[in-house]
Amino acid sequence: MRPANTTSASDWPELPYEAWKDSYATLHLWSQIVGKIRMAQTPWLNHSWHVTLYVTVRGLSTSPIPYGMRNFQLEFDFINHVLWVSSDDGAQEGVGLSPRTVADFYAEIMRALAKLGIEVRIDEVTNELPEPVDLRTDVLHSSYDPDYAHRFWRVLVSVERVLYRFRTAFIGKCSPVHFFWGSFDLAVTRFSGRRAPLHPGGVPYLPDDVTQEAYSHEVSSAGFWPGSPGIEYPAFYSYAYPEPPGFASASVRPNEAFYSDTLHEFILPYDAVRTAEDPDRVLMDFLMSTYEAAASLGNWDRAALECAIGVPGKSRPVR
Repeated sequence: MRPANTTSASDWPELPYEAWKDSYATLHLWSQIVGKIRMAQTPWLNHSWHVTLYVTVRGLSTSPIPYGMRNFQLEFDFINHVLWVSSDDGAQEGVGLSPRTVADFYAEIMRALAKLGIEVRIDEVTNELPEPVDLRTDVLHSSYDPDYAHRFWRVLVSVERVLYRFRTAFIGKCSPVHFFWGSFDLAVTRFSGRRAPLHPGGVPYLPDDVTQEAYSHEVSSAGFWPGSPGIEYPAFYSYAYPEPPGFASASVRPNEAFYSDTLHEFILPYDAVRTAEDPDRVLMDFLMSTYEAAASLGNWDRAALECAIGVPGKSRPVR
């Protein structure tokens, strides 16, 4: 058993985009099915926080989903490579994670839910992808590499740990650390408390009113995603909305971080963190320095919003 305060290479594994991009694409679509099931059953929560997934000790979970007076849950298990469909009466069905089409995966999830007495209808067309995919009929995506799925989950576990610790240093409104299946990223968002200009929308296959509600207030948001065409490597990001003047030229840490004029956000390649002597510290430097740039240049009331990083068993002093 590994001591609690040590890290190993397995905590920050290699995750080359090219090596698993087909499996990544399939897993992304599978996650949209699971996320859309949660979305269809869960009352709307501000900034679409009701649709997200959460990192667990085995994978990614919806958390409990209401179904009348019952609750059920879906969880990707990237250790045994099963999607568990469970209800609060103890019943459980498993859907294997293996090379299979999205259409087949969709059909088996619906069969598993039906066995538990649960019937859910979802919008079968994907969100936030450049080209829409019908999840019910897609047979083009069918790759699944269990090794890379496991690596991806291990990255999420490590990133979640650092994002959560970063979150503890903020007492203003702040999101949970959560996984968005539309954009396939793990994120945490801090809010200044002030309203933001109306967002112009324009996110592919996402209603503008959803985007506008998500960005109704000023934010500094940061997270991790495994890459995409244009940034074909896993990376951390940090952005502000609205972006304050001078943000793009702000000095941030570490040296490998840069501002993308295309994405309008700071980017830090995952490998710069993975190969560092102290990956947690390097990632925290990126999170802190990009937030400080957004908050200072945006004239946030930092004295009222910030506190020391949380420590287990010690309450935050109130002055």
